[in-house]
Amino acid sequence: MTKFSEQFSRRKFIVTAGASAVSSILLKGCLGNPPEPGASAGGEAAAGGGAVPVATSAVAVANEKRVEGIESTKITLGYIPIVEAAPLIIAQEKGFFAKYGMTEVTVAKQANWGSTRDNVEIGSAGGGIDGGQWQMPMPYQISQGLITKNSTKIPMYVLAQLNTHGNGIAIAGKHQGKGLGLKLDQAAQDYIKGLAKAGTPFKAAYTFPKANQDLWIRYWLAANGIDPDTDVSLLTVPAAQTVANMKTGSMDAFSTGDPWPLRIVKENIGFMSALTSEIWKAHPEEYLAIRGDWVDKHPKATEAVIAAIIEAQQWCDKPENRPELVAILSGKNFIDVNPAVLAPPFEGKYVMGDGKPDINDFKSSPLYWKDSVGNVSYPYKSHDLWFITESVRWGFLPTKTLADKKALIDKVNREDIWKNAAKLAGVADADIPKSTSRGIEKFFDGKEFNPDQPEAYLSSLAIKKV
Repeated sequence: MTKFSEQFSRRKFIVTAGASAVSSILLKGCLGNPPEPGASAGGEAAAGGGAVPVATSAVAVANEKRVEGIESTKITLGYIPIVEAAPLIIAQEKGFFAKYGMTEVTVAKQANWGSTRDNVEIGSAGGGIDGGQWQMPMPYQISQGLITKNSTKIPMYVLAQLNTHGNGIAIAGKHQGKGLGLKLDQAAQDYIKGLAKAGTPFKAAYTFPKANQDLWIRYWLAANGIDPDTDVSLLTVPAAQTVANMKTGSMDAFSTGDPWPLRIVKENIGFMSALTSEIWKAHPEEYLAIRGDWVDKHPKATEAVIAAIIEAQQWCDKPENRPELVAILSGKNFIDVNPAVLAPPFEGKYVMGDGKPDINDFKSSPLYWKDSVGNVSYPYKSHDLWFITESVRWGFLPTKTLADKKALIDKVNREDIWKNAAKLAGVADADIPKSTSRGIEKFFDGKEFNPDQPEAYLSSLAIKKV
């Protein structure tokens, strides 16, 4: 038994009991916890009914930091039950929100990404949410009215990055022995392309189109000489159905997040071709974003929310807290899985399958505050630019978007608010980035993204739609 497992075993009961004591009923959501009839995210509100079932925590903590003139103590934040949501859940369960005077914070489990989008359109006043956890570049798409009902523009502010790592590309077991790893040789490329020619195309899925998980699998395929728009069949599959679909053979691959990689391998459903930490080390993953009108009306409350999340991120990254983190997240109100499925990823231990060596590296685990490059929480504008550039690459956004990149990003990315919140949280100056650019980013295939020259990056890519 590892030291981590021993710690977990000793603390599991106490922590689980504590988490249950401060939690009420949440929205039953994705990842093996499907919505009950009439209880899907935003379902009642959309039908003109009452409020979404929620959980509110106001745990008292030491060193309370009241924010003078705070405009509200109440906000509703949505989350998807995967490891990316940890800072929101921990900020609630460990009392960090309450510490900064946000004593009526509600974290509401969302059924899927579409429901999350619908609920932020409604807003908390209508029974929805004010913001929460997002794949990128969803806050930009919502701000531009690209994925909303009737193309309604709902300004959103990106306020913090929640984590790095914690995702990977899973492959169905029937493809074992075909060389489908991080890098594909010619035989592996021919194998995938041959399936399309035979009329049985390789089916690769993600949970929401034109966002993180779609972009990760597209990058991996294209970097290996596979055109994701012609050589395979891409499809959107609700997260709750991904494992089942791979089991039945109706899906060949999907871009997935922890804790599902371990389950896929352990249950002999499939194997992992690559972790996103291998595709792009210390990559941006998911974000905190809130409706712009809420932030504009509650600037001090916004800083309090972010400060609490920053403290939660610092707490999450301490190895000694990982057993307790696993105990909390695995609970029925949150991810609702066997703790044994969550523990290894939080140690950085991944069983890859298909003869690949296992990974045992804490730095490859989901990280929330610091990684090998620097600060995780700070929302670098250069990362937003990569997501926008990739969206242009695949035809999701017009090429002229890059000409307006600065104005677009400055309107949505509010890293200035993050910096104010970091000071409120007592973050050392050395841990507050001095530049809105993290500089040149490097990928597993040797490509580089220079945020000063996004057009040059696009030109360097062999497979693209522009």
